[in-house]
Amino acid sequence: MATGVVVDDEVATAFNGFKLQAAGFKLRYYTYVIENKQIIKIEKSGERSKTYEDFCSDLPENGCRYGLIDLEFTTDDGRPTSKLVFITWNPDTAPIRDKMLYSGSKESIKSALNGVGIHINATDFAELDFESSILPVVKKFA
Repeated sequence: MATGVVVDDEVATAFNGFKLQAAGFKLRYYTYVIENKQIIKIEKSGERSKTYEDFCSDLPENGCRYGLIDLEFTTDDGRPTSKLVFITWNPDTAPIRDKMLYSGSKESIKSALNGVGIHINATDFAELDFESSILPVVKKFA
């Protein structure tokens, strides 16, 4: 569903530095917001020392967002690894127009974040629980 929302050039530029952990982009995560129902921009970024819990706390309780996080975890065979994970935060409590706008604009930002293979949709904080919801999905790609 095309919504006419475009992705700010800064999103792709920052992503290319982020995935390589280049100087100036050694971060843990980004959150993205649709401004004025027209453009997807970086809203927040988390320093490398931040955690998954910090990422979740940066998501508004009643507002939609997109997020990209570099998740570090241990595989089932004991290897430490990390994966880039794209999360669509579309809570049940958000206004219906916002939910429709974020759902319809998701492909735009996904195409700007070329190379992220793990996409997760969450509609409440229970679906963001690391141990029960996120980790099992991420481990399938490890």
